Amino acid sequence: MQKNLLRAICRCIKGMPFEVTYWDGHTEVYGACEDEAPLVRVIFNEKMDLREMLLEPEVKFGEAYMDQKIDFEGDVKALFNLLIHNEEVFKKDSAKKGILQRFMKCQREIPAKKQIENVQYHYDLGNDFFKLWLDSTLSYSCAYFKTTEDDLEQAQLQKLDHILRKMHLKDGETLLDIGCGWGWLIIKAAREYGVKAMGITLSAEQAGETKQRIQDEGLIDKVEVRQADYRDLAVEGYTFDKIVSVGMFEHVGKEYISTYFSCLKKMLKPEGLSLLHTITRPIENPTNPWLEKYIFPWGYIPSLREIVWALPEHSFHLVDVESLRMHYAMTADRWMDNFEKVVDQVREKYGERFVRMWRLYLLGSCASFRCSGLDIHQLLFSKSLCNKLPLTRHYLYSN
Repeated sequence: MQKNLLRAICRCIKGMPFEVTYWDGHTEVYGACEDEAPLVRVIFNEKMDLREMLLEPEVKFGEAYMDQKIDFEGDVKALFNLLIHNEEVFKKDSAKKGILQRFMKCQREIPAKKQIENVQYHYDLGNDFFKLWLDSTLSYSCAYFKTTEDDLEQAQLQKLDHILRKMHLKDGETLLDIGCGWGWLIIKAAREYGVKAMGITLSAEQAGETKQRIQDEGLIDKVEVRQADYRDLAVEGYTFDKIVSVGMFEHVGKEYISTYFSCLKKMLKPEGLSLLHTITRPIENPTNPWLEKYIFPWGYIPSLREIVWALPEHSFHLVDVESLRMHYAMTADRWMDNFEKVVDQVREKYGERFVRMWRLYLLGSCASFRCSGLDIHQLLFSKSLCNKLPLTRHYLYSN
């Protein structure tokens, strides 16, 4: 029965020939074309529990790979692209709507303390882990590629410049970076644009590393990092000329979108600018359950319209929106390649299951930004009307 069901699923997958080797050693080819040989093989090392697979297909197939019940050979990136293109084959039927509704309710009700714990779960894995496969700036968000030949570090530095130019920073202004990561944006902003910058993060690992970097750069008088929540800063009465957030909004949660913008309204000075760099969806949906369970607990990827709808409710005026979807696909490609180069070191420290878990995450990112509706946007908006901005985008590309 298990084999017949898997065969039926495989026959529905269209777009590229692939091989499947079952637990009995038998191999079959699906999606075959006369002039095209299979690029990838899926190997089932043992029978699958069909009841579990049907109830939670994303979670159970992911766990099956993590537990070495499934293996892949060949062009695995192409396989993940194929699966994304055929996602309708794996979607739950309408009988599962109740499960999705309960899941969305749980996402809305997560308390602030739990949000902090979940951010730390991911980012406090250790600086040494991220240093293995990120570039030297430790930028853990979508880069900005001017050509397909740009290396990762070059593209990450271009991303920081792209953001800082959009924000029209002036000497002596104050800048807040919400979710500052390892701090290279605030360091670059202070060093090259003359601002006084503060970065906040919930991760102790990131805060400690950023403090050391600030000292090494001789910028203690211009740059500050705090392990703090953006809501706390709003209560304490801090105000800034400019506020930026890169790759943090996905941790805010559906129910706290309004809270985030309410806090920004308190902290941003009149005519001040804020830039939000975040992953988005076309429509509102719950987070992939495997991703939520193993990588980003209680993360929520908002739709673009959710964000745009919230802005005027808090007196913000949208100035500019830019999609960087393919830039993120290319970023994830480079992360994946870097990760595989150091996989033996990761395996030695964290074990094979951890390696497989992160490989799935990175492969899924590569495929999702290329082949699904997953996107990433930069939204620039002002508090009240700001009539001093350039009339065109020419300033972004003049150098």
